[in-house]
Order: sequence, then structure tokens, then C-alpha cells
Amino acid sequence: MLIDPARPLESGMTDFRVEKDSLGEVQVPTDAWYGAQTQRALDNFPISGTRFSRRFIQALGIVKLSAAHANKELGLLDEEKSDVIIEIARKVIAGDYDDQFVLDIYQTGSGTSSNMNANEVIANLATDRLGGEPGSKLIHPNDHVNMSQSSNDVIPTAMNVAARSAFEEDLIPALQELQRALLEKSTEFDDVVKSGRTHLMDATPVRLGQEFGGYAEQISKGIERARHASEELSELALGGTATGTGINCPPGFAQKAIEQIQKESGHTFKETSNHFEAQAAKDAYVMASGTLNTIAVSLLKIVNDIRHLSSGPTSGLSEIRLPAIQPGSSIMPGKVNPVMCEAVMMVAARVMGNHTTITIGAQHGNFELNVMMPVMTHAMLESISILSGGMRAFQKRCLVGIEVDRERCRELLELNPSIATALNRSIGYDNASKVAKKAAAEKRSVRDVVLEMGLLPEDELDQVLDVRDMTEAGVPGK
Repeated sequence: MLIDPARPLESGMTDFRVEKDSLGEVQVPTDAWYGAQTQRALDNFPISGTRFSRRFIQALGIVKLSAAHANKELGLLDEEKSDVIIEIARKVIAGDYDDQFVLDIYQTGSGTSSNMNANEVIANLATDRLGGEPGSKLIHPNDHVNMSQSSNDVIPTAMNVAARSAFEEDLIPALQELQRALLEKSTEFDDVVKSGRTHLMDATPVRLGQEFGGYAEQISKGIERARHASEELSELALGGTATGTGINCPPGFAQKAIEQIQKESGHTFKETSNHFEAQAAKDAYVMASGTLNTIAVSLLKIVNDIRHLSSGPTSGLSEIRLPAIQPGSSIMPGKVNPVMCEAVMMVAARVMGNHTTITIGAQHGNFELNVMMPVMTHAMLESISILSGGMRAFQKRCLVGIEVDRERCRELLELNPSIATALNRSIGYDNASKVAKKAAAEKRSVRDVVLEMGLLPEDELDQVLDVRDMTEAGVPGK
């Protein structure tokens, strides 16, 4: 509930100062660096308690610093004001005032409240730095910190700066580490011939290294997709101001500000080719989220395979062994579960849910502005964060420690009736089918059944049933 500024403070309440905005006076805690508009939003949206992440606050700081720099270069903001805004914005970028970004992500769909949160925090800190009282507006949150900008181009710009930075600094490096680890396992396990499986049923032989090589290729393609998505996010809306027309934005501002954004972030950005598209539509965000969704699907396939291959130890496949990193049961002594696989499964599920949120959010780019940007930003940054963290934890705590049970792989392969497929050219499909059925029914090897039935001499049979050779028949160049 908004506090009535005319009402005496209740006993035990925090001390307040009075700040003003266009709607009148608001009481703001004396120890807060934010101002009236932030306080109104704090009172109006007590919804989830979920605030914007460090990434997004950092991006807002970068935008505000870069805007002040551009306004200074254009002669719109005097040196003293611009320099103190830049000084404080740099501290926001560093995370010194994260506790002052107090607003719920479920707020005005433009993110205006969070833009004003940044404007007010920077303005009050800058005012204090110049010797003024918070709320006195020696540095004005709108006239100075928000100069040449609107929430409607600041928030879309910060969204892309934060997401592209997270793609480049968190997601892609985590993917690369996972791909390298999978390739190392592919090489380590290349000599292990085992049963292939299709429809969860025994199929012709494969090498365990080939399976891990397939996983590595999935991640390799994920890296390519992530790079493309990151590039899509490089177009910034800054300069469009309220509706995309650029009202109150002087010529050259966007170019100079974006040049500074590149310096501060370390990543390439450019002004959008169409401000109406950049502010009303969030198609690049949907595409980037789709990439995260695809990576989540890849990871779900990989970890599911790995946990099934390790199932057991006595009544499952047990072809591989996962590191025992914690007890698996509160009641069954000695039980160890594929917990890292399960953690990644939950990460994947969350990312898929976030993709739905972003997809729905992007549908609400009504006329000249999308009005679901805060929740889209939160969903995107959360997906990147948990995918990156999940992959790194899985790679370090599970993947690198996987071992193979060669004897178990050999045992299951010898009983695999699908090996009879290799006999088709020698004894025909019908005879091979009889062999497969007999081998499966009697739990005997295909080799024993063929010899018993007298279908091939032993030396020719050894050549036909070379299981390593069976894994190379379809390899390019073989």
C-alpha cells in the first residue's frame, strides 16, 4: 500500500523523506537511493519478490553510462553532470548498488518502472556526489540521466545487451567445454563395441565412442546456433525513443551511444535498421530463445541416454558407470543415482517453459510497443544462466568421470540377436530371421546358433560376424 505522505510515521517504522513526481508527493525510505516512481512501483507490484538479475542491472548501467557519454559528446549535457552520471553508472555496472534495484519483474510491461529505478538511483547518487540532498535533483532522473532516451528504447536495448553478453560470456563457453569433454570420451571409448538400440530394442552394433561422438556433434551444432542467435541480438533499439520515431533524440546520439556500449560490454552492437520493428516486435528474442530450447532438447537426449546406459547395477544396462558423488537414498544403503543427469533434465524442462513464456510475450507487441518485456527478459536470462551452470556442473561432476564396463558391453552384444542382420547377404533374410529368433529364445549367441544349424563354415562366419567391421559400414569414406 502506498504510504500517505501526510500521515505521521508509525512507531518503529523506517524514517522517510518526501520526494515528488508528476502524481504528487511520495514517502521514500531515507536510506534508499531510488525515488518516487520506484517507490510507487514497489507499492503497486508486490507480486513475486523476483527481481531482475545481475546481468540486466549491468546492462541498464551500460546503457545509462553510454547515453551520458553520447550526450556529453553532442554538447547536450555539461561535463560536470555527464561525468558524475558516468561515474555512478560505472558503479551500477560493477554491482555496487544492486540492492537498490528493488522492483518485481511483474510490473509495467514496458519496463518503465525499472528504467526509472535506474534513473533515480543514478540521479540521487550523482546528486549526493555533487553535495546535494537525495530528491533535490541536482542531477535530474528524467532530464539528465534519461536524456535522449525513453523507457521504450532503453529496455529493449538493455534486453539485447544483457542477453548477447550472456550468450557470449556464459552459454557458448559452457557449450564449448561440454563439447570438448564429449569428444574426449568419444576417443576414449572408440574401441568399445556394444549393442546399438532403436525403439529401445537391441539393434546392430555400434561403438560407444560413436554414441559419444554423436552427442558431441549435437553440442557442436548448438554452438553454431548460439552464435547465430547472439548475432541476431546485436541490433539495438536505442534512438527510437517513445514509438520508434526518435522524438527528442538528437542526430548522432544512437551511433555514439552504441559505440560506447560496445566498448563497455566488449561485444559488437549496431543500431537497428528499423526502430518500429525493434520496439514493437521481439522476433530476435523468440529466435534466440528457440535456440536455447533446442539446446535444452539436445541436453535432455544426452543425459537421458547416459542415465539409461548406466542403469543398474544388477538389473539395468550397466554399460557405463557414473561417478558416485552422493548417496542416492535415505532408506536404501549403497544406492547411487544419476543425480547430475536429473539436474540437467530439470534445467531443460525449465528452459522449455521459459521458451513458452517468451513466445507468448512476443505476441504482445501491440502497435508500437511490446508490453511483456520484463518477464521475457527474466525468462531469457534465467534460461542462459541455468543452461550454462547445468552444463558446467554435469561436465565436471559426471561426464569426465564416466567409465565403461567393457565386459558388460561384450556380454550384452554377444546375446544381441540383431547381429544376425550381418548374415543377410550370406544366408538370406529368412534364414537370418530364424537364427535371430532362435538365439533370442534360447539366450544364445548368434554365432553358436549359426554353427549348430550348419549355415556357414566357421572361418567364413568369423569374417561375417566381425562386430567392429559392422560399426564402420556406414561411416563416410569407409
